[in-house]
Amino acid sequence: MVSIVLGGCRGSSPDTMARLMYLDFFDRNPYGTNCWLLAAEGSDDTVVVDPGFEAPAVRAMLSTAGKTPAAVLLTHAHMDHAQEAGAFAGGDTPVYVHPYDAPAFEDYDAWGGLSPIVLEPVKDLRTMSDGEILSFGGFQIEVLHTPGHTPGHCVFRVDGDVMLLSGDLVFAGAIGRSDFPNSSPADMRASLRRFLMLPDELPVLPGHGPRTTVGRERTGNPFLQGIG
Repeated sequence: MVSIVLGGCRGSSPDTMARLMYLDFFDRNPYGTNCWLLAAEGSDDTVVVDPGFEAPAVRAMLSTAGKTPAAVLLTHAHMDHAQEAGAFAGGDTPVYVHPYDAPAFEDYDAWGGLSPIVLEPVKDLRTMSDGEILSFGGFQIEVLHTPGHTPGHCVFRVDGDVMLLSGDLVFAGAIGRSDFPNSSPADMRASLRRFLMLPDELPVLPGHGPRTTVGRERTGNPFLQGIG
């Protein structure tokens, strides 16, 4: 049985997510954004998803666990998910984002970020595309482009059946907003239909709030009723 290290601010009971042996998260920020950290059994290489806040604190979590960052993946470029990605990555860790959200790192306001803030510069910014398979330290992540919340929003399916990192597409009992200047309700609806094509037993780790499953959201999420 694979053991998983669980942490962060909310208590969780141990589970056995296939080949992953390290799973932690950081959500101590004003938006309650989940920054997820995951590594495969037998590897110190860790993928960090959405380090929007307090890069030193996230680095300290990895150091305590004896892990090193292999890559940063951004579900999208809103500041609460991407603000400190560059500060966390430094000069030795690549940051992946969909090309439709990459312009946020040049002009956040013009991209549609609703704020004149500047995202921390990223030294090694790489783009990823729908269906692309990214391999890190013994596991694979499939990129699924799910626009609507932002033009380049993506979710990440880990090793097929291990978990889905859903960003701001779907939460436990809710969905992401699609009323921002660069959002699209039509795209959001299509992306939610794609989400509903996934298997019920697939665990979902959202960008905000507690974990859930596809099946739980299919039957209990009021915003997904009537979408098919």
